[in-house]
Amino acid sequence: MDRSPVRCLINSISRFILLVSCQTRAHMPIQKDYRSMAMVLKLLKPVFDEIVDFKISSDEILYKESEELDLAVNEAREFMENWYPKMSKICCVQKSEALFVKIRASSLEICQVLSRLLQSSSSTSSITSIQELQCLRPEMITEHIEEALRSKREDVVPCTDHIMKIIEALKLTSDGELLKESVAVEKERMNIKVNKAKGDLDQVNQIAALISEIRNCLLKVDFLEPKSGASVPPYFRCPLSLELMLDPVIVASGQTYERTSIQKWLDNGLTICPKTYQTLAHTNLIPNYTVKAMITNWCEENHIRVSCNSKQTNRTSAPNPSDHALPCLDGFHFSQHSSNSTSKSSLKVGNGFEKHGIDFSYKLSGEEANGHQIGKTESFERPSHELSFIHSRSESASSAISSIEYVPPASNETAAAAELRLLAKNKMENRIVIGHCGAIVPLLSLLHSEVKLTQEHAVTALLNLSINEEIKAMIAEAGAIEPLIHVLNSGNDGAKENSAAALFSLSVLEEYKAKIGRSGAVKALVNLLASGALRGKKDAATALFNLSILHENKVRIVQAGAVKYLVKLMDPATGMVDKAVALLANLSTIGEGRLAIVRAGGIPSLVEVVESGSHRGKENAASVLMQLCLNSPKFCTLVLQEGAVPPLVALSQSGTTRAKEKAQQLLSHFRNQREVSMGKGKS
Repeated sequence: MDRSPVRCLINSISRFILLVSCQTRAHMPIQKDYRSMAMVLKLLKPVFDEIVDFKISSDEILYKESEELDLAVNEAREFMENWYPKMSKICCVQKSEALFVKIRASSLEICQVLSRLLQSSSSTSSITSIQELQCLRPEMITEHIEEALRSKREDVVPCTDHIMKIIEALKLTSDGELLKESVAVEKERMNIKVNKAKGDLDQVNQIAALISEIRNCLLKVDFLEPKSGASVPPYFRCPLSLELMLDPVIVASGQTYERTSIQKWLDNGLTICPKTYQTLAHTNLIPNYTVKAMITNWCEENHIRVSCNSKQTNRTSAPNPSDHALPCLDGFHFSQHSSNSTSKSSLKVGNGFEKHGIDFSYKLSGEEANGHQIGKTESFERPSHELSFIHSRSESASSAISSIEYVPPASNETAAAAELRLLAKNKMENRIVIGHCGAIVPLLSLLHSEVKLTQEHAVTALLNLSINEEIKAMIAEAGAIEPLIHVLNSGNDGAKENSAAALFSLSVLEEYKAKIGRSGAVKALVNLLASGALRGKKDAATALFNLSILHENKVRIVQAGAVKYLVKLMDPATGMVDKAVALLANLSTIGEGRLAIVRAGGIPSLVEVVESGSHRGKENAASVLMQLCLNSPKFCTLVLQEGAVPPLVALSQSGTTRAKEKAQQLLSHFRNQREVSMGKGKS
């Protein structure tokens, strides 16, 4: 029988063993696997030499297995030749160990065939080699990787033991190695997307999630401790590399990173946010002075000296503030705050990254808070004109933070309010503890503080606490409405915005819609709608919309003069068209609202929205026009004079289901009105 497959395999084995023996590259994660493969093949090679040299009888099964083993050996050789240091360690180990398993399984299959063939042979050395091969079972790191990935797929936190085995085996215990692995995995993901390999993409996505778990584990076990011995709080570490941030910068997604780490990420051609996976609109890096100043305080209080040209920290016996360079931090995601934040170093919030640490304002954007989807869930339960009020405050977050100068606490009250604000931001457990330990009443009293920063920290702390439904009710029952209105009238821009968001939060409680409406909050919210910054206008509109669900509040909102400002906000340049039209849709259900819309000159803008607005905007604008036309022939005439028919015809054919219904109803009403007029003319 032809022995060429066996000879080819012998040649492949020889080349492979030579390649492994000549391998001199240090820190190659697959070296151990390739040495194991070489050991397997060294045990097998003498047996194949005997088959060829002594012409031991063989069969078809042996040749088939030889061909399969030859393919596996060559695949392993090519993988080793193509390896380069910037490849993902996890991906490499998965590939190399899979090849080892394949080679070992094929070798064992060949052993079974050879055991039968060599029974009549006197080659005890060959039999011994086979026995050694069968006993060779090196530890496989892939087993730990697969267990961790399986846990992630099942939405279970991976076992710490498995994660630690991966960290130790792949030497991911330094911030530099972790950053390299993150970059490598993301580049692997990009390559797979280009090649459109769906199965491989799912696998790499799971590995990316595993990297996040590794970060969390490193934080918990304090693997990345500085030489000073001080325990660096997780919120002082870069989310990408976990190092203490010396130069924190904000990226386009609003997240804060250490400059050197995110710059390496960007230099590798990666244009998404490492934490949120949002595509970055630009690659500008904006200094985060607030975060930087907070780390300065922490370093000074912990006697940690940071060299200007080094990231090594050292404990000093006699600290001098002038000796300390400015370091920087992240973890509380200050890029998502609407205003300045300060804190003492004593903050110890959790022992790992809080993936969903957000202010309540972010609940409005449909992002997740502690695992609960807020905005998106509400959007399915509400009428379509409510959807526009689940808005995002992220567009100006980074610019707002980057412009803030650090202001040291003016008093113990300011410092305490700042710490409570941050503690309440990151963990649901913290909110419950703070709420039940008696902090609500003191925080409410600080809303009357003459120190604007104190006032801002206090109102933001209450806003963050109100994420918890139980604590929300406690805040409302403690008499929060009047102090929040005071902040709306007297606070700085950030405090006003968060006060409006807090009132929205409380208005979710059904019994408080009427109380807030009767309290004078409506006028203050309308003032913010009129003169606030963009985010303030959005928060005011959100709160007013929720209040307008209650019929008695609609009159209050109209009487407070909201309609004229809402009509102005229908200008596309304001970026608030959908929100303005949605609130007008509610107000148009009362006579006072309809009259105010017409008097404010709102009909032309409404027709324009029907013609060129978003799907939601068109639907709500059609709803307002329908209310105007069905309730007043005079208003109906004005709508017709503005040329509403053509855009309504287009909407009746291509809008959303509800928009089509409204457009068809309006067009039918116009036809009926025309027929009535023609009938009167004939008579």
